[in-house]
Amino acid sequence: MDTSQETRSQITKNIRNTIQLLGEDVEREGLVDTPKRYAKAMEFLTSGYHKNVDQIVGRALFKEESSEIVIVRDIELFSLCEHHLLPFYGKAHVAYIPNGKIIGLSKIPRIIDVYSRRFQVQERLTTQISSELERILKPLGVAVIIEAFHLCMMMRGVEKQSSYTITSSMLGAFRDDPTSRKELLDLLGGLGGSRRGNF
Repeated sequence: MDTSQETRSQITKNIRNTIQLLGEDVEREGLVDTPKRYAKAMEFLTSGYHKNVDQIVGRALFKEESSEIVIVRDIELFSLCEHHLLPFYGKAHVAYIPNGKIIGLSKIPRIIDVYSRRFQVQERLTTQISSELERILKPLGVAVIIEAFHLCMMMRGVEKQSSYTITSSMLGAFRDDPTSRKELLDLLGGLGGSRRGNF
């Protein structure tokens, strides 16, 4: 992320003031450098605002006549809930049916990173990823399923430790053709891969 020194300094100053308002001593050894570290961490965690998907994909699109389902599953995902700025984390499962071209497999997690490294809600994140893949590949179908734990539910509020959220976005054949959708879900098998014991 290309953040100016002035911006980083302002973030550092603001979080320093916040720590003080919460009743802590910002001169304490463990906290004296925390505002600077926080500013750098936030630059990384929101770096997706400054990434360009087309540049990331580059020339990693290839002509291919295959029309069978391609699945990349269990892609680790971390983001920040925009309501409380607390993390949510889990796994994304991405599938598409090629329509004359395929994408380099490593580009799919990179596209996910572009949108997850922003202030997000899981519902929007899911549709943004599917929309980008549809735009880039123009496939016969694309599906994105995200399973995630939300710390805003686990650490505060209802404080439910075991609940997790599943969202999906089905486009093209996965939305309109029950056979394609069933094949996808059969291939994915039992989800729940993001449950903490398996993460």
